[in-house]
Amino acid sequence: MGRMTASPGRRVLLAAPRGYCAGVDRAVIAVEKALEQYGAPIYVRHEIVHNKYVVQTLEKKGAIFVERTEEVPPGEIVMFSAHGVAPTVHEEAKRGRLATIDATCPLVTKVHKEAVRYAKDDYDILLIGHEGHEEVIGTSGEAPEHIQLVDGPEDVAKVEVRDPSKIVWLSQTTLSVDETMETVDALKAKFPGLVSPPSDDICYATQNRQLAVKQMGAEAELVIVVGSRNSSNSVRLVEVAKLAGSREAYLVDFAGEIDEAWLEGVTTVGVTSGASVPEVLVEEVLEWLAQRGYGDVELVKAAEESITFSLPKELRRDLREEAAALAAERGGTGMPGA
Repeated sequence: MGRMTASPGRRVLLAAPRGYCAGVDRAVIAVEKALEQYGAPIYVRHEIVHNKYVVQTLEKKGAIFVERTEEVPPGEIVMFSAHGVAPTVHEEAKRGRLATIDATCPLVTKVHKEAVRYAKDDYDILLIGHEGHEEVIGTSGEAPEHIQLVDGPEDVAKVEVRDPSKIVWLSQTTLSVDETMETVDALKAKFPGLVSPPSDDICYATQNRQLAVKQMGAEAELVIVVGSRNSSNSVRLVEVAKLAGSREAYLVDFAGEIDEAWLEGVTTVGVTSGASVPEVLVEEVLEWLAQRGYGDVELVKAAEESITFSLPKELRRDLREEAAALAAERGGTGMPGA
């Protein structure tokens, strides 16, 4: 990789795990496979994952990203992003006579199922998450009349429920663990009968990446997080780094966005990346740092990750044929075999 020599005393702490989680890996491969199997265009509703580089790369291969299902012409194939969608979006796709591939992360699907189950039992569901985030919109859509959003501890005061003995909290999978528990504690103080979900909603990858940054932030004066502005888990890594003691932490999409002024008086730089970031972008950052004397790289290992998810089952079908059949239908009665 043509790294420059390291200057004495200067080092980089590289977080492990970092970058792609199993849900992102699955979603990105799903788009590539769909393009291979069915040919372009494959429409994707919303960014498949929140990363600029990934979206641009897939666009070059023939993916077309749209914000609304209605933008997709009848008889085409549309893929739903890793963040998940509300049931109304599946209905829109049926009405639009579209063949669908659902690339929702299985860990997000789990939260959706919890929402449906608790709503069926007539619980008030308090969803901890960030307003406007796609995942929150999707989960809320599973049971809109039962779910209210709690966007941090300061939101707790205005929460009102029908029956304090029948409430449960769920959360967006990409939040900071500490911030979520702070909100949960505040909710429990107000509603002692609050039920916790059977399993923690914050995903393994989010937790592990935060854990590595906590270890790093204690030693690094500067932490560089590779990730996009609209990536919730990447933004959280910046916050976690600062709380862990790092003097400064910045979010960059590419090495070219790093400001040399950040390195002033810095001996230890921590580097990590969000769950939707390809490793090539991290390597470019390490290269950039090496050229400026930070060539000594140490790994900070917080966890082992071996989890993988199988690809969306729809990729095993001939979706072009299904899409053509749907387009030919006058009534648009929905997907065969869905």
